[in-house]
Amino acid sequence: MATTTATLVAPKGRTAKAAAVPRTRRRVEGIYYVLLVPTLVLFSLTITLPAIMGIFFSFTNSIGFGEWDFVGFINYIALFSDPAILQSYLFTLGFALVTVVVVNVIAFLLAVGLTSRIRMKTGLRTIFVIPMVISGIIIAFVFNFLFSNSLPALGQATGIPWLSESILANPDLAWIAIVLVTAWQSIPGSLLIYIAGLLAIPGEVYEAASIDGATKLQQLLRITLPLVAGYVVINVLLGFKNYLNAYDIIVGLTNGGPGTATRSIAMTIVTGFTGGDYAYQMANATVFFVFVILISILQLRLTRGRNAL
Repeated sequence: MATTTATLVAPKGRTAKAAAVPRTRRRVEGIYYVLLVPTLVLFSLTITLPAIMGIFFSFTNSIGFGEWDFVGFINYIALFSDPAILQSYLFTLGFALVTVVVVNVIAFLLAVGLTSRIRMKTGLRTIFVIPMVISGIIIAFVFNFLFSNSLPALGQATGIPWLSESILANPDLAWIAIVLVTAWQSIPGSLLIYIAGLLAIPGEVYEAASIDGATKLQQLLRITLPLVAGYVVINVLLGFKNYLNAYDIIVGLTNGGPGTATRSIAMTIVTGFTGGDYAYQMANATVFFVFVILISILQLRLTRGRNAL
C-alpha cells in the first residue's frame, strides 16, 4: 500500500514546526486596562474636553460666563487683522529662536568642559543644575530687582551711562533681559542631556583620532558634534516648544512691557481671559495650537532620519 508523505515547506528563516503553528492573538491582561482607563479618563476630563469646549466657544461671543450667541468666524477674522496679536506672535517666535540658539550653544560648551578631565567636575555639575529646580517666577522677580535697582545703582556709581538705566524700561532692549533670564534657567536641562550624550561616546574613538593626529578642535567638530547630533535635535525640539509657551518669566520681569513690547502669545491669551475677551482669546488659543502643530510637523520632517540616538 502506497503511503503519501506530506512535507511542510517552511519559509526562509523559519522552521517547519514554526510554520505549521498558526499565529494567535496575545491576550491582554486585565491589569493593563485597570492602569490605562483612569489615566485616559483624567486626560480626557482635564485636557481633551476643555480643549474641545474652548474651540466651541471660539465661535461665540461669550465673555466666559452668562449668555452667548454664535458669531461664526468673526473672532478669527478680527484676529488676523489685529496688530497687537501679530506683534505677540512675532515677539514669541523671535524670542524662541534666539533663546534656543543661546541655550544650546552655552549648554553644549559647558557639557564639553564638564566631561573633560578637570577637577571637581561632579561638584560643578551640581552647581550648574541649581537654576533648573527654582521656580521661574521667583527667578524673574530676583532678576527684576537686579535689572531695576542693583545694576542701575552700579552704573551710576561707576559713571557708566548705558548701565545707569534699567534695561527693562527700554522697549528695544527689554527682550534681551528675558532671553538672558530664560537661558539661565533653561541651560541646566539641556546641559544634562548633552552630558549624557557625551558620556555615551566611546573613549576609543578619541584615542584613535589622537593617534591619527587630530587636534582637539578637529575632534570636537568632526567626532563630537556628529555623534551628539541626536541630542542636539532633542534639545532644540523640546526647548523651542517650551519657549513658545513663555509666560511666568515674562510676567515677573516686564509684565509684557514696556507697553506691549514683550507680550508673548501665552500672556496675551491669559490677559484676554481676565479682560472680557474670552471667546476672542479662545480663537487666538486655537490658532496658536494649530501654529504649534504645524511647526512640530515641519521640525519632524526636517529632522527625520537625523534624530536617532
